[in-house]
Formats: sequence, structure tokens, C-alpha cells
Amino acid sequence: MRIGITGKLFLAIFATCMLVLITMHWGVRLSFEHGFIDYIRHGNEQRIEMIGEALEDQYQEHGSWTFLRKDNKVIYRMLRSFEQNDEDNPNLPPHGWRTQFWVLDEQGKPLVGPRSAVPAEGMQRPIRVEGRQVGMLVSSPVERLTRNTDISFDRQQRRTSWMIAALSALLAAAATWLLSRGMLAPVKRLVNGTHRLAAGDFSARVEVDSQDELGKLAHDFNLLAMTLEKNEQMRRALMADISHELRTPLAVLRGEMEAMQDGVRRLSPESLLSLQAEVATLTKLVDDLHQLSLSDAGALAYRKEPVDVVHLAQLAEAAFRERFNGKQLSITSALPPQAIIFGDPDRLTQLFNNLLENSLRYTDPGGRLLIRGEKQEKSLLLCVEDSAPGLSDDQLGRIFERFYRTEGSRNRASGGSGLGLAICQNIVDAHGGSIHAAHSPLGGVSLCVSLPLITPAEGLR
Repeated sequence: MRIGITGKLFLAIFATCMLVLITMHWGVRLSFEHGFIDYIRHGNEQRIEMIGEALEDQYQEHGSWTFLRKDNKVIYRMLRSFEQNDEDNPNLPPHGWRTQFWVLDEQGKPLVGPRSAVPAEGMQRPIRVEGRQVGMLVSSPVERLTRNTDISFDRQQRRTSWMIAALSALLAAAATWLLSRGMLAPVKRLVNGTHRLAAGDFSARVEVDSQDELGKLAHDFNLLAMTLEKNEQMRRALMADISHELRTPLAVLRGEMEAMQDGVRRLSPESLLSLQAEVATLTKLVDDLHQLSLSDAGALAYRKEPVDVVHLAQLAEAAFRERFNGKQLSITSALPPQAIIFGDPDRLTQLFNNLLENSLRYTDPGGRLLIRGEKQEKSLLLCVEDSAPGLSDDQLGRIFERFYRTEGSRNRASGGSGLGLAICQNIVDAHGGSIHAAHSPLGGVSLCVSLPLITPAEGLR
């Protein structure tokens, strides 16, 4: 059985928690046992010191160990007196003697204590009277717990610590499970959304409920889905628009040719001119599609060099002047003397021709066109402003879309393919600039292009 990412994360976090818990439990137990034994050892040291002082006083009073040889229970009465008077002295050790002890005379013979041998490694306290050692007080070493109450207390602490460890393990398992599920919930949503995208459902979106890395990933996923959905819509719209644009001239050609075949219309120079016009329309549309596909794919050849963009705009103005006059349109310009950019002269000429062609097609007769340019800090702003008719704000926002059909006078009945401004946008982007549409002060549309300038020193290199 394959373990999912939720199970793996749960096992990783839970194993870490258990490792920390076991280490802490072992450390606490070890510290408690050593600390408890040290506590007992310290209490015994205090008792030995107190008994030693009491024996020194008794020996000095009797002059020998006779009092202890006659009644070896004297020392136990001393211990009981210590325990009865512990309320008067809070520094006394706790009740109970945890180890065995012996009282030895000057020759090292036991006076009081068990019958077993005196341990050599036990704690020893000399008994001195007037600077002379008259005996020795020895206690067995504290290596383990021997008193029943101490053993019971240790067992109780051990059971309590294991109960705490078990409860902590259950709490760690529950917290780890909830944490792993909560952390991976956004990942599962992303996985499901990715499956929907892979299946072609570009409307898939995931919920963004955090600002961390997973939240940013979900936000980027939604942006990707929106982009794919928009591209799919544009692809479908493009296919529909292309088929529509091709269908009209093809239908006219087919109707004209069928009329000639049926004898309804005679083959004459006028009819050939009509057929030629439709072929020209098809050719222009196919050429624009080809140019647009090349620019989208980045396959348009750009031979960039330092070039005076003002001079190119003036050449385009001169080339269109006669056509504007023929449509009763005036064309003027207000340009700076020179503006050097790093660009392709042929593509920039195509840009200006498309902009002027757009104004020529869609401006009402009797209107005017102004080509205005001004140098800004590091760029040239060049605007082509024409007179009525104008466009709405929504139409201005979509004017660079391919085959976008506007209502009113600016439609495809004027002969445009609807691809010229899209090609302009790709050319401007290739030169590191920007293009936007706005309302013209003359009553029409203002198409403004911003292109980055280069310094004269860069132009000479």
C-alpha cells in the first residue's frame, strides 16, 4: 500500500515528537534518580555529622565508650530525639535513616552496627575529643534505594511519568494528524485543480486562505488558470473571426464566378476588377495574419541600430499626405528635431504606416490628424490623434484585440482586417516600449507610443 503525502508528513512529525518525548522522559527519569539518591546521601551526611557531634559530647562526658558498650541503644535514642526536635530546626535532614552505619572505637572495632563487614568505601566521619581521634562513624554508600518508603515513592513517580508520556504521545498523535491534514489541505486542492486543468477545465480555481508560500502558490495557480482560460477564449474567438473574415470575400468570389458561369454576368474588365478587389482583400488578410503569427512567435527579423524615429515619422507623414488630401483630411505634425532610439527602421516604418492607415480608414471626411511628439526623461512619447468619430472607454480597452469589431463608424466595413493595431503592439513590445489608446482632444482616438531613447554617445558606438 502506498503511503500518501499526508501519511508521510504525519509519520515524520509524529516520529520527531516521539523521539523528543522519549529523550525528555529518559532524561527526567535519570535526573530524578540521581537527584533523589544525592538527596538521600546529603541527608545521611547531615545525620552522621549530628550523631558524630553528639557522640563526641557523650565521650567527653564519660571519658570512654563505656556508656555505649553498656547500652548500644543510646545512639538510636539520639536519632529519635533529632526527629522529635526537627520542628525547632528547619535545617535538619528528613526523617528516617536510609543506610546502615557503624560506630568504631580507637582500635577500629564495631561498637554499634550490623554484623556484616564494615565497608571500606563508605562515608567516614572521625570522632575527635580534645584533638585526639577516639573513634570512627562509618555509613554504607548510597548506591540504590533500600528503604520501602523511598522505593514506593520511586515506583509511584515512575508510573506517573509513564502515564504522562503515554498521554503526551496521544496528544502528539492527535495534534500531528490535525496539523498534517490542515497543512496539506491546500496541496490537495492544488492537486485537484491541476487535474481539472489537465482535463481541459480552465475554469478551475482553488481557494486562497493564507498568505504563506502555499497561499502564493494557490494565487499563482489561479492566475495560470485565468491565463489559460483567456487564451482558450481568444483562440476560439480568433478561429471564429478568421473564418468569418475569410468567408465574406470567398463568398463574393464564388458568387461572382457562378454568375459568370451561368451567364448572368458577363466577363468584362469591370467584373475582373471586382474579383481582383476581393483577392486583394484576401491577400491583405493573409499577409496580416502571417505578420501577426511571426510577431507572436518572435520570429520577425529585427535588425536594430541607432535610428532617428522622428525622421521615420516624418517620412510616413509625407507618404500618406496625398491619400489624406484625397479623403479631405488634413495632416499636421509637431515633433522634436531629433529622437534617437535603438530599433529596426523597417519595423518602425511599418508601425507608423499602420497607425496612419488606421486613422485614414476610420476618420470622417473633413477631419484632421495630428502627429505629436515630446521627449520625456528617458523616452519619446509619440501620439497620433485624429478627429471624430471617437470610441467608448470599453472599446478603447479592447482596441488592440485581434479582429475586435467596434460599433459605429470604426468597423470592418471600412476595409480593415482588424489586425493592424495588434501588429503595432507586438512591434512596440519588441522595442521595449508601450502603446495605449485614449480619447483624442480632436474628438477621435489618440494612439500614443512610448519608446526608450538612447544617449548620443550610445548612438555613436
